[in-house]
Amino acid sequence: MADNPYQAAGVDTGALARIKDRIAGFARLTHGPEVLGGAGGFAGLFQLQGYDNPVLVASTDGVGTKLKVASLLGHYESLGIDLVNLNIDDVLTQGAKPLFFLDYVAASDRDLDWIDSLVRGMTWACREAGCALIGGETAQMPGVYAEGDFDLAGFIVGVVEDKHRLDSSTVEAGDVLVGVPSSGLHTNGFSLVRKVFDIDENPNVLYEQHRELGHSLGEELLIPHRSYYPALSPVLGSIKAMAHISGGGLLENMPRSMPPGVAARVHVGSWQVPPIFPMVQQRGNIDPAEMYRVFNMGLGMVMVCPQDRVEAVLSEVTDAVVVGEVVVQSGDDMVILDSLPK
Repeated sequence: MADNPYQAAGVDTGALARIKDRIAGFARLTHGPEVLGGAGGFAGLFQLQGYDNPVLVASTDGVGTKLKVASLLGHYESLGIDLVNLNIDDVLTQGAKPLFFLDYVAASDRDLDWIDSLVRGMTWACREAGCALIGGETAQMPGVYAEGDFDLAGFIVGVVEDKHRLDSSTVEAGDVLVGVPSSGLHTNGFSLVRKVFDIDENPNVLYEQHRELGHSLGEELLIPHRSYYPALSPVLGSIKAMAHISGGGLLENMPRSMPPGVAARVHVGSWQVPPIFPMVQQRGNIDPAEMYRVFNMGLGMVMVCPQDRVEAVLSEVTDAVVVGEVVVQSGDDMVILDSLPK
């Protein structure tokens, strides 16, 4: 049977409808009684209950050019996990519990079966955090995206009692920086990584095994972005502020969790740096300071704690480690990297 006019223009409405039905099935796995009306409407409904003076906290972000690596490897589930977790981590910096998540996927392909794998990853990540997947949009856009290309974005809303919001204005000299390990690159710096390893020109490098990694380069690059909500939610009452170390690294993200007049003194070497980072630095001949501006360097989240709460936080978050302290700012820099290799 010949394509109808819309199919001839590159859009398969039947395939879109089937994909959306399957997505609705995944989404229902994340729904509790707060989700009203189910899936398939023009908008998602979520009934907020149990708060006296709630503050809604929202964020949106995408996975960057990590999606190029996932596409080359044909592995999309980890991207779905990434998309949810990086947004959860952003609202967590305000002390918020994630409530619901929405996604946007746009592609040129008529064959959209790979989206099943993507949404499975989103569903798994939402269920782990107790967050509802309540809606999204899947669009075929031939002529906007080249064949095989796609883009995706995530949107999250969380909530926190106003009196429990993390307040960076309370941070002062003498507070302690407690870092929590990343699971690897997370979702940042992939444009540089792709260039350093020449991935776009020679995708086969993704299958090369590396002794220092313990697996292939591709497996390393697809390790999902860690969600810090399960580990850190129990200690939110013991900390003053939190920095999600995403794009911009320590140098650009730590200042977002501190008021004017203070600086973060970070003791380089006080935590374990995963082997992917020295690999990238050595192969790309990248300046050490630039590495800390682009990558998380093994710290995915840094908490600012008063001195008298540090031991309690370390006992609750078993993989956390003291990585520095807050000091009075004496120059223009709000982040001081002690013992940074030259």
